[in-house]
Amino acid sequence: MPATPEPHWRQQIAAMDALIAVGGLARGSRRRTKKTSSLLTPSDPGTVPDFGYTQDDLRTSAEGVEWLAVPAWRELDWLWHGFSTRRGGVSRAYTAARGKGELNLGLTEEDDREAVFRNRRLLAHAVTGNPAMALIPIKQFHSSLVVSTRGADAQLDHPRRADGQITNEPGVLLAIQTADCIPVLVADRRRRAVGAFHAGWRGTVKRIVQSGVGRMRLEFGSRPEDLVAAIGPGIGRCCYAVGDEVRAAFASQFAYAPDLFHEVYDPDPVRLKYPMLFLNQRAPGHSEPLTSLHLDLVEANRRQLMDAGLSAERIHWIGGCTNCQTHRFFSHRGERGRTGRMMAVIGVREIGG
Repeated sequence: MPATPEPHWRQQIAAMDALIAVGGLARGSRRRTKKTSSLLTPSDPGTVPDFGYTQDDLRTSAEGVEWLAVPAWRELDWLWHGFSTRRGGVSRAYTAARGKGELNLGLTEEDDREAVFRNRRLLAHAVTGNPAMALIPIKQFHSSLVVSTRGADAQLDHPRRADGQITNEPGVLLAIQTADCIPVLVADRRRRAVGAFHAGWRGTVKRIVQSGVGRMRLEFGSRPEDLVAAIGPGIGRCCYAVGDEVRAAFASQFAYAPDLFHEVYDPDPVRLKYPMLFLNQRAPGHSEPLTSLHLDLVEANRRQLMDAGLSAERIHWIGGCTNCQTHRFFSHRGERGRTGRMMAVIGVREIGG
């Protein structure tokens, strides 16, 4: 298992401890009464256990590639799908010096291109059972653009620019990349058509998922009552602190926007450990607040799927917070920008495949 990166706030506290030790001081060991709060509290990435995946949703290939499947979709024997984790693969860019290889699927600056392409082949083989299967990625840019994908697109020199793709062609494996953003997969049970969508907060405000369902209705004649959807692992509301400009953007588009934001008790760990260093002359009640604004991006996309006509019982959430679980997932925020990428894939099984 790769080593979990040390959180930035722990590094800050360690540096402060060392500075105080130089002066011959030591932090008091007086026991403090833990305050309780009705507010949410962010999770410590170093202490969060696994989400609780079962054998029905957690899969591992013979070559060690790990991915998550949707248990409720087992009856759809014509469907390929999966959400990758960071486990398995041959990448060495983000793992400990003597750790196992990882399944980075993004062409990042730090990783070797051939290792990434090898990882992509490993994932496609794991999900489809076909060692020659190629997945088809897109060049994402936080838009509402959805493209219709065909098998010939696998031969393109450069991926097409979009944040969603759809197909009804058998033998085509759609792929979108994430490292905190929300991956959403949609399947039409009657017409055997599929879609994959990349939903960061900007794409969600632009209704990428709702647009994708609309394109499936237009191109394939999909009906909402025939659609099922799965929301994969992404950053949870426990960890997704945002600014007021994000709340304003959602408020301008969605009547239910207030339901998506939560005040989270999120104090500075260094201030909690060394409160005397941060005394000021501000009047009581005028200090910096100990709460931050958090966005529930999973719920935002669930509501968007319902607005597109899907029933709540047909929308499945795989679960897991990428920022909390960096031992299992890549997280752009949790690893301060230096991280790999996961992929969510979906396709229509080839006849006889």
